[in-house]
This record gives sequence, C-alpha cells and structure tokens, in this order.
Amino acid sequence: MIQLFETGAYLINGTELIADNAEASAAVQAKTGKAVDKAEAAKQTIAYNILQKHNTSGNMEKLKIKFDKLTSHDITFVGIIQTARASGLTKFPVPYVLTNCHNSLCAVGGTINEDDHMFGLTCAKKYGGIYVPPHQAVIHQFAREMLAGGGKMILGSDSHTRYGALGTMAMGEGGPELVKQLLNQTYDIPMPEVVAVYLEGEPVKGVGPQDVALAIIGAVFQNGYVKNKVMEFVGPGVASLSADFRIGIDVMTTETTCLSSIWKTDSTIQEFYDIHGRKEEYAKLNPGEVTYYDGCIKVDLSKIKPMIAMPFHPSNTYTIDELNANLTDILDDCEKKALVSLDGAVDFQLKDKIRNGKLYVEQGIIAGCAGGGFENICAAADILENASIGADEFTLSVYPASMPIYMELVKNGCAAKLMQTGAVLKTAFCGPCFGAGDTPANNAFSIRHSTRNFPNREGSKLQSGQIASVALMDARSIAATAANKGYLTPATDFDGTFQHYQYFFDKKIYENRVFDSKGVADETVEIQLGPNIKDWPAMVPLTENLLLKVVSEIHDPVTTTDELIPSGETSSYRSNPLGLAEFTLSRKDPNYVRLAKEIQAVEKAREEKTCPVQKFPEIEEAWAAMKQITPDADRYNTGIGSTIFAVKPGDGSAREQAASCQKVLGGWANIANEYATKRYRSNLINWGMLPFLIKEGELPFKNLDYIYIPNIRKAVEEKAEIICAYVVSVGKNTAFEMTLGDLTDEERQIILKGCLINYNRVS
Repeated sequence: MIQLFETGAYLINGTELIADNAEASAAVQAKTGKAVDKAEAAKQTIAYNILQKHNTSGNMEKLKIKFDKLTSHDITFVGIIQTARASGLTKFPVPYVLTNCHNSLCAVGGTINEDDHMFGLTCAKKYGGIYVPPHQAVIHQFAREMLAGGGKMILGSDSHTRYGALGTMAMGEGGPELVKQLLNQTYDIPMPEVVAVYLEGEPVKGVGPQDVALAIIGAVFQNGYVKNKVMEFVGPGVASLSADFRIGIDVMTTETTCLSSIWKTDSTIQEFYDIHGRKEEYAKLNPGEVTYYDGCIKVDLSKIKPMIAMPFHPSNTYTIDELNANLTDILDDCEKKALVSLDGAVDFQLKDKIRNGKLYVEQGIIAGCAGGGFENICAAADILENASIGADEFTLSVYPASMPIYMELVKNGCAAKLMQTGAVLKTAFCGPCFGAGDTPANNAFSIRHSTRNFPNREGSKLQSGQIASVALMDARSIAATAANKGYLTPATDFDGTFQHYQYFFDKKIYENRVFDSKGVADETVEIQLGPNIKDWPAMVPLTENLLLKVVSEIHDPVTTTDELIPSGETSSYRSNPLGLAEFTLSRKDPNYVRLAKEIQAVEKAREEKTCPVQKFPEIEEAWAAMKQITPDADRYNTGIGSTIFAVKPGDGSAREQAASCQKVLGGWANIANEYATKRYRSNLINWGMLPFLIKEGELPFKNLDYIYIPNIRKAVEEKAEIICAYVVSVGKNTAFEMTLGDLTDEERQIILKGCLINYNRVS
C-alpha cells in the first residue's frame, strides 16, 4: 500500500523511479542517455523552482522568502495586526485576507467575537485588505477559490495552510511570521529537503481523500520521515484524482509535520481555475526530465482501504476492516494510550461502545477545510439517499466549506438528500475541528472528516470530569456509518452508484458580501477596538544572566499546542493576551498559571526596582547558590522567570498563543528534547523565548527546581554551541549543558531584544 524509500530517489520523466544506490547513476544514464548530476537533478523539483523565484537572499541554501499573499482567521488576525501596528504598520504590502470562520458563533463570549470581526473589517479598510464575513467560507476554502495560483506562495496563520494541489506552495505559521511579511521582512529557513510522494493506480469505489491521507500520515508521522520537508506529489496516479480529491489529501499533509506541499498540475487543475473564473492563475507544473528527491513515499492508490484514525492522533491509524475484526484488542490499546494522554484524570472507556459485536458511535461530522468540499458532501448524499440516521443517540452534522458550495448543494439536490435523512446542514464554520461546535456528550465517540483528533480538542474538559473522543474518517465512510444508524461501516460496503455532479461556482455571493479594498488603503478609517482587544504587554530585553524556575514538567511523547493553550472555549479571549494566558496549560497542568505568576511577580519587582530580589523567600536559596557561581550577578543583570520542560512540544496548530501565553506570564524559555514543529519553535523565538534543547534521557532538574544560566546574553550574541547551566539550591550547584539549535542572525536579535515587537521598534 505504502512504501518508504530508505534512500533518495531519481524520477525520470515524471513517471519512473530509481532508488539512489550504487547503480543509480548508471541506470539513469541508461534511461536518458545523459550523465547524472545529483545536485543539478535536485534543482529540478517543482518545490526548488518555486522557492528560487521567491527567495530574496541570493543563496539557495539560506532562504529569505517573500510570499505573494497572506491569510488569517479571526482567532489569529487581531493579534497579528496588533503586533504589526505596534511595529509601525501603515499598509498591507501584499493581499491579506481576513476570514471569520473560527469565532463565528458570536453568542459565545457576549459581543467579544463580533468585536473581533469589526476590528478585522476596519483594518481591511484602513490597511488595504480583504474581509470575509462569518459563515461565508472557511479560511482554506476561500483561499482555494479566490487566492491560489500556479507557482505562487501563500503564508497563513493556520497550520492547515496547504494549497499544493492547485500548484501553490503554502505554509502555515504562527502570527509573528505574518507580521514580518507585513513589515516587508522575510521568512528565513534553510533550503528544505524535498520528498516525492509517488502516486500510482487509482482509488477503489468508496475510498476518499481522507483515507489516502490517513494512510500516509500513519506511515510517516512517528518516524519523522517528512518533518520540516516539502512533500511533492508526482507520478501517474495523480491523473486519476479529481481536484477535490487532491485537495482533500493535500490539506492533511500538515499532520505529517512537513513544511509544505506541492503537486504536479494538469488539465484537471486547469479546469478548477476555469470553473472559478480565474483561468489566468493556472500554471503547468512538472518536475524536470531527471529529478532527484531526498526521499520517496510510494503509494499504490488501488490498495488503500477505508481508514480510521483512532484517538488521540491522526497517525493512530487502522483500516476500518482491521478495526472491526479486532475491536476489543484495538479499543483496549486505545484506552491504555489514553492513560498517558489524559494523565489518568478521567475514567476513559471505549470498549463499552461495542454493541452486538459492532462498534457504535454517537456522532458524525463532515466539516471544514478537509471534509466540507463539494465532492465529499455529494458522495455522502449518494450513500445516504433514501436512508435514515435513526432516532437514537447518533447525530450527523454537515458543514459545507463555503457558501458557494452550499448553494450548489441546494441546487443539485444533495442538500435535500442529506436533510431528509435527519442530518443537519450548517454554515461554513471550523468550530467542530477545534472544539467550538458540536461538542459530544460525556464519553461519546465522534467520527469526523476534519483535520485533528487530539485529546480534548473536540471541546471536552478534563477539569470538569468531561471526556469525549474523536476518530478521523472519510466523509464516505461516515455516511455509510450514518446509513447504518451509527454502527461503524466502511464506504466500500456501499453497493449503490456515485453520481457525477458538475460543480458551478457562483462568485456573486462573495461580490455581495466580501469587502475587497483592491489593495487601496484608507488611512482615514478608525479601527474599531472592542473592550476585549488589548495591546501586548511590554517585554524586556534578554538580560546578561537568567534564573529560571521550572513550573511544569511534561513527559508525554508529544505535547500538542491544544495542551499548551486549549482551543474551543478560550477562543473568545484570543484578542486579550492576559485574559487568554489564564488558560495556559489548563488541560495539562492546572498548577502552571499560579506557579508562573508567582515567579513573574519577582521579575516585575526586579524590573521596577521596587524590592530587592532577596526579600522574596521563594527564591532566596536559589539566589544565594547562584551568587556562588557568579558573584557579580545582581538584580539589574539577572532576569528571573519561568520555564517548562516537555519531551516534544508543539505538535499541531500554528497558533502563536501557545508561546505568547507563556511569555506574558513571565516565561523566558522552553526546554525540550525536540520541537515537534518548526512553527512552534519559531513562535517561541519570535516571542523572545529561548528554545533550549537537552539530550534525551538527560534531565538533571525536576519540576520546581531553579536553573541558573550565566552569561546567556553573551552566549546568544557569540553563537555559543553549548549553553552552560546549573541547577541551584542550598549548597548545591549541579552543572549541565543545553543547546539552542540553529538560529539565524535575525532570530538571535529578536531573542536579544526580547521579542519581535521590540526588534521592529528599535530597528
């Protein structure tokens, strides 16, 4: 089904793979009649050529990228624009789209969410942007319909910013990276490796894009095969897939932890642009005659079966047939894994979902950027035609990804087919994906064609004793399960006919409702600031030395951004840095906020020079031990703050708040064995936090210990490879070493100056 090459690979004429081994050069020459140069062949990838066109450094090893367009949603754009305004923003230098698909339910939090929307509308007018009102489109569907272009690059403040199927290299990053673009700065990365995803064959009836995506994620996530790399989709199998099918695979590449994705393009994608009235945006993209890839994922589409990703990660994959055949064993294994993910906080059960030897689920959701596409919903309607979802616990909600899709479903009758079954059609909204809509009942099991199934992401609260869980599936198998009234069923069991529905895009909806400045800024517009929209608090530069208290110690194999700062009910506070910070680690470590604030009070006193540090008894012993190491350290040159340890933090969302909430509570650093994504590490750096690394298995400190790092400012300035630190307590100074990993010169300056805002204010 899926084969991972142990070496790189050559692709000849876009069709034939040759593994990189001792005979590879001769084999390539025999096929082409030309001698092979691996370095030159590596420049023939689609990814390399797009990156080269957008690189401003003149050095393809150290890229400085400027993007063509930017996009954000209403959980992220307020903080981004507030940061840019504080740094001198006067106009959006490139098209910037502000969508409103996350905080759409304005009843949540009183007027807070709608205040954010009005902030976005007035900023779009003042700075020359585009504003998409709530319920019109989810961020990524609008981008596909109205922004993507062949050979272009788009940066978005949402992790699932992926438009590779349309020939657009897109990346999801934390807000500060968009701030840099708004200030005419660059996105700085080393040249990423490029991995071929070689598709052959074609999917069997009943298999959808989520099935292919989950199969790939299951094969590559744990081993990090594509981490921070570009996935380039090639091979003869691409031609067998519709545009919607390719899009459905592409959006899920985020869950592999890759940097970005790109696909070869053809007449199918050309037709997509024609349908959307933007035929000029199509570009034919293919790899070169001889192209070298740093790795290869070979996928036989004909062997992919309906898949399910069990709680609590998209990589926890099985075929549905495998799950049904081994129900008790697999559910028991999931329960045991949950003991780690949930820290034993609740009694989590799955085996009680077995009824008469079958798995019963209480909820089905088809939604958002992954599931809400036209073809997914039409296929679900065909499966459910003349069926009933029943009058028991099971419910089914369907969220078309945009109003143009919704209108076409109404016109072609698919909406009626679904509603007649008892399913509910709702407007474009990302809520079910991050816990702000369709939260299941306690202990309920939800199957969803959406992007993630992390612990508590669907909206349950461990602190209240409430737990539910999500499995990811394709819309087709969700519909087959719904037709079977909640009993898990693969769509390959469907013996009916999938009709071919022609899609007609009507842009009048957007013309009537979307504000488009056409890039013209109106400086006379006054920005509308609701009472919940707050400026970022002042942040001090990095001091000569640091004294850090460990205030949380997390030993899960991976810590998600949802665990660092919960989604769902916290969304209404995303425009209020201090208000949101109260929720930091609330679902993982409820003591974090209190402990961080206690040590932050010491730092505030130090900054204000109102009280000698020695008068705070909680750090007096650590201070005394620290003075033995560097007697010249004092309250003027030694910053005091908090840090956390996590094995591998930052999997998942691009949300910068996972880092900024720690920062506004006095966090100076994270210590980790590895950072799960570039996005999270970049967020730490942009908020002036040190991304320390410590070797796996070496943990000389524990929670509530104090760590002293002398001469840290000098170490950052001089690019020290090793950072010397000490665990300090009464009569004890235990030395250990950390590193900071690779940092660009700009990243070092951001850390030294305290955060990106400070960096831009003084440079």
